[in-house]
Amino acid sequence: MPMNPGEIEGLIKEAMPDAQVTIEDLRGDGDHYAAYIVSSAFKGKSRVQQHQMVYQALQGRMGNELHALALQTSVPPDA
Repeated sequence: MPMNPGEIEGLIKEAMPDAQVTIEDLRGDGDHYAAYIVSSAFKGKSRVQQHQMVYQALQGRMGNELHALALQTSVPPDA
């Protein structure tokens, strides 16, 4: 069963409460999303580490309920 954007956002915000999250459904199928995430939790982390943090927040749903997720992560400018 596909995930809805609210579920994805909720899981990310649960792990990173300060995160600003924007989810885009890329195909309209509820299975392919892009996520744009800004969080101070990413400060000092490499891009790979940032993405790993997001995958951990999704609690094993990548590859199961969530087929594809294109990620763009960044630190807020004031962090």
